[in-house]
Amino acid sequence: MAKAQESPLQLAASAAWAKGAVDPVALDVSTRLALSDTFLIVSGRSERNTRAIADGIEEELLSDGVKLLRREGKADGRWILLDFGGLVVHIFHDEERGFYALERLWKDCPVLPLDLPAEPSAASE
Repeated sequence: MAKAQESPLQLAASAAWAKGAVDPVALDVSTRLALSDTFLIVSGRSERNTRAIADGIEEELLSDGVKLLRREGKADGRWILLDFGGLVVHIFHDEERGFYALERLWKDCPVLPLDLPAEPSAASE
């Protein structure tokens, strides 16, 4: 059961990548934010894609025993927020990601490494 040894961050990033997420960035916000330790920020190419990414992340983390505390924005699919407590996932449509620029707002936070394959899964296209 290698999956059980992976962190929620890595599980979420891998699930997002498998659904065609682009430009994943993980930030350690633990010293700047009391409510969470890590942000995972990814983009989707369409509202349908962002919803599929959110579903994939939720399914993967639930199967690993990580409970979703809050979900916002799924109906619109432009900025979906999944709150798992220590991990908050932001799934943006490309346009919204550029507009809100969370990476710029949190630029003082360390970027965390993600172990992802060079190319996303061809099945997600």
